[in-house]
Amino acid sequence: MAVTFSDLHTESGLKSVNDHLSGKTYISGDQLTKDDIKVYGAVLEQPSSDLYPNASQWYQTVSAKLASSFPGKAVGVRIGSQAAPAEAAPAKEAAKAADDDDDDDIDLFGEETEEEKKAAEAREATKASTKKKESGKSSILLDVKPWDDETDMKKLEEAVRSVQQEGLTWGASKLVPVGYGIKKLQIMLTIVDDLVSVDTLVEEQLTVEPINEYVQSCDIVAFNKI
Repeated sequence: MAVTFSDLHTESGLKSVNDHLSGKTYISGDQLTKDDIKVYGAVLEQPSSDLYPNASQWYQTVSAKLASSFPGKAVGVRIGSQAAPAEAAPAKEAAKAADDDDDDDIDLFGEETEEEKKAAEAREATKASTKKKESGKSSILLDVKPWDDETDMKKLEEAVRSVQQEGLTWGASKLVPVGYGIKKLQIMLTIVDDLVSVDTLVEEQLTVEPINEYVQSCDIVAFNKI
């Protein structure tokens, strides 16, 4: 059910927000939504913590959330006070001709504005960036086996290292004797867990054409989280 707040530049308007936020952190639900952004934009400044403790705490919370999404340094902007009701009457009367609803009401389920879309996109970009930075890594030791003792191990290693993708870093390698003149390649690699699947790397890249001309099979010898 839609919630409507009116005249948020007045004491009665702020009181209605304060009463609505009793026992709540946000206007709707348990996380920040565009409803909070709409109401926040209509409140001229942080409500008094003595008169409106719930609204004041909510205002601080929303401010902190928005600040994290817009890290640039603000120099401060003041917006002129709203016109008195008597001065705004002609505009309100004109609006009522098209729509009976008072222009000063806030419909929490109205269409999203361009500013709100940009704010939402900025928050999502920040989340994605943070998630990427916090993504875990793994260190893997891989055994790469050739077809026989006639396989050119130098070309085999070149073929393996030719596989490149975001989140994959090849490390040190060495040749280890297996028997009957055959050697296998042991190679280290580091992956970003959210970007690279080692199973997919082996099954869909290292053991298919053209690399399988040199590589018979690959085995994971060690897998450690970094």
